[in-house]
Parts: sequence; C-alpha cells; structure tokens
Amino acid sequence: MNSRITRKAISRGILPVLLPAVLLLQGCLGQAIGNDENEEKDDPAIPVEAATVSRGDVAAFYSGTAALEADEKATVVSQITGVVLEISAEEGDYVEAGQILARVETDRYRLQVEKANAALNRLQTEFQRKKELFEKALVSAEDFERVSSEMRAQKAAYDLAVLDLEYTNIRAPIAGFISERLVRAGNLVKLHDPVYRITSYDPLLAVMHVPERELSVLRKGLSVSMVLDAWPGRKFLGEVIRISPVVDPGTGTFRVTAEIKDSDRMLKPGLFGRVAILYDLHEDVPVIPRSAVITEDERSHVFVVDENGSASRRNVELGYERENQVEVINGVKTGEVVVTAGKGSLSEGAKVEVIESGRNPGA
Repeated sequence: MNSRITRKAISRGILPVLLPAVLLLQGCLGQAIGNDENEEKDDPAIPVEAATVSRGDVAAFYSGTAALEADEKATVVSQITGVVLEISAEEGDYVEAGQILARVETDRYRLQVEKANAALNRLQTEFQRKKELFEKALVSAEDFERVSSEMRAQKAAYDLAVLDLEYTNIRAPIAGFISERLVRAGNLVKLHDPVYRITSYDPLLAVMHVPERELSVLRKGLSVSMVLDAWPGRKFLGEVIRISPVVDPGTGTFRVTAEIKDSDRMLKPGLFGRVAILYDLHEDVPVIPRSAVITEDERSHVFVVDENGSASRRNVELGYERENQVEVINGVKTGEVVVTAGKGSLSEGAKVEVIESGRNPGA
C-alpha cells in the first residue's frame, strides 16, 4: 500500500513539473528543424560567369608549319675562261634578267672575232667568184660545193667567236636578289665555274606535308594566311597553287604548296612560320565561347541559365572551332545564357548568380 501511495505521489507531484520542460524541449527542436528548412531554402546562389549565345561566322582551317622557299633560284656560271675585270653586283642587290653582273677580259675574244671575220670575208669573196664561174660552167660542181661548205663553216666559227665575246659579260639569267657572290675582281674563272647565286623572292612558297585525311578538303585556289616570328603581329596572305596527287606511303602525307604574297619584300627564303588554310566557312550560325563546353566520354554539354537563375544541363552538338569560339549545331539557341566559368561545381537545377555576363567575344 505504501508503494502505491508513493507512485501516486510521484505522478501527481513530479509530472506537473516535467510536462512544461518536455513541451519546451519539443518547441526548441521544432524551431531548430524549422530553421534548418529555412536555411535550405535560403542557400546562397553559386557565383558564375556567363556569356550569351550569339551568331557569327566560323571558319574551318587546316593549320601547319612550313619554311619559305624561293620558286626560282639560279647559280650563274661563267661560260668562258678568263680573268674577272669588274664586279657590277653585290650580295643583297636586286637584279633584272639580262643585267650584267661581272665582266671578264675581252681582248683575246675580240681578236678571235676579228680573225674569224677576216677569214669569212675571204671565203665569201671566193664563193662569189666560184659561183660566177660555176654558172658559166667554168668550174666543176665539186669545186663550187667545197668553197660553199668552207664559207658556211667559217660563218659558224665567226658566230661562235662573237658569242664568246658576248659571254665576257656575265649576265643574270633571272630577276631576283644576289644571295651569294663567289668571285672577286682579278680571279681567274674557268668554263662553268659558279660566279653568283640569284634567288627570286616573287613568289615565295610555303610547302607543307599534310596528313592524308585532309586530302578530301584541300584543293587548289584556297586562301592561305601565314604568321612568322620574324614579323610578329603581321599576317601574310596567299593561296594554294599546287597539290600533289601522290601520298607518301612512308609518312602518310602529301605535298601542298602555297604562294605567299609579299609586295613589300619583307619575307626571305628560309623563314619558318605557321600556315592556316581556309577550306570551309559557316556564316551566321550560333556560337559560344569554348570555355562554356564540358566534354565527357566524347560527349559535350553546357549549363544554361534561365530567367529565374537556375542552371540546367544541356547536351550540345558542336561544329567548327576557331580562336576560342565554337559553333553549336544543336542544343542551345541564340540569346540563351551559358555558364563559362564556375560550371565545375554546378548540378542540375542549381541556383546561380551571374557575376559577369556578356556576348561571345568572338562574335
């Protein structure tokens, strides 16, 4: 009986005290849970940078490297033997075809011309006399033919002597710049000794060895641009003038030759540069910065920001790319906003705050 009285006392005395505490604890827990829910609703937006999908022209290029080569170059040789008397052109000089570069001694060759001419005059006189006698049947046909042959042979000897005299003037066979002088005044040059080297800078050629997979897109007449370290900030234009129809089985490449225009004569053979061949152009197409694209497992997607500041993942099909600008064939439309920086931390439906936005800088 005492035990029942004690339990009743506890229930009547303690429970009224504990009940308000329990209710207060439940209220605090409820308030805490409510605060967590509010915090979830008020999560801060993720700061990102974005750009607007714009429209522009995107070109397809084949890019490679090449060294400039001269289309025409010649080694000038002496066509006679003699001592060089005069040098008329130096390295770096521009010369026209036929211009005199050097002179070789002429006295001996002038005397040979005079000797051959004298002999020719004598034979011409004899031929004329024999001809008159032959017409009167006073000499045999054999005698007349002998004199006629001697005269023709002497005429050839005279022409050769005149030619040798002309060869004492060493002339440029092509127009171009003197790239090397190989003789000095007073040197003895012999027949076929090299005297000068001439290089034509118009045109200059860029010869590339292109992988065979490009054979179907490259063709004669395509526009070419070339940049060189020797002239930073300058772009030299040209066009494809030759394409080899043969693929080298050892390297899997074929030769593509482009002519580079240089009206200011700034370029020189041997300069090395980067060449871009324009082979296709898509005009007025949707374009976005390359930085907006995420590629995983050979598939590409972007995050598009809607009017409410939510980011949604969008698969895209890409086209040509040039200078950090990429064509979008499918997936986004002109005027939509795509995330360009901060996209790595985004998920579907994430709230974002665009801290920098603008049009595609390449458009």
